[in-house]
Amino acid sequence: MSLEENKAIVGRWFTEFWGNPWNPAVIDELAHPDIRFEYSLHKPMRGRDEVRAFATNFRTAYPDLNFWGTADLIAEGDYVVGQWEGGGTHTGPIVFDDLPIGSVPAASGKTLRFTGTTVLKVVDGLIVEEVGLDDGVKVLQQLGIIPTE
Repeated sequence: MSLEENKAIVGRWFTEFWGNPWNPAVIDELAHPDIRFEYSLHKPMRGRDEVRAFATNFRTAYPDLNFWGTADLIAEGDYVVGQWEGGGTHTGPIVFDDLPIGSVPAASGKTLRFTGTTVLKVVDGLIVEEVGLDDGVKVLQQLGIIPTE
C-alpha cells in the first residue's frame, strides 16, 4: 500500500479508536487479528480481543475519553508515526489495575491530560503493531499514585 493509504488507515484508527465517539467496530475492520499493542504503563497486549478489552475498560472508566493528533502523521515504508494529546475524567470503575505501581479507586473524579507518540505498522491494510510512548509520569501524578514534587 502507498504511504498515503497507510496514513489514511492510521488517521481513521486515531479518529475512531482513540477519538470520541468511540467506534469499537473499527478494531475488527483495521486491526490485524494478532495485533501487537503496547504502551509504557500497561502490560503488552496481543490480538483484537485484548485490545478490545483494554479499550472497553478505558472507555467505561473515562466515558469522556478523547485523543487527537497534534501534528501531521509521518509515514515511511510500513510505519506511520503520530503525535497526540488526550485525556478524560475518571467517573467509572477502577481503572488501570495493570499499572506497575498501583491504581485508583472507582470514580475518583481525577482528570487526566497527557501527550505521547505512537508508531503503527500497517501491512496489507491492517494495523499489525501499535507501540506508543506516553507521558506516564504525568499520568501517575494526575492519578495521585506518585507525588508531583
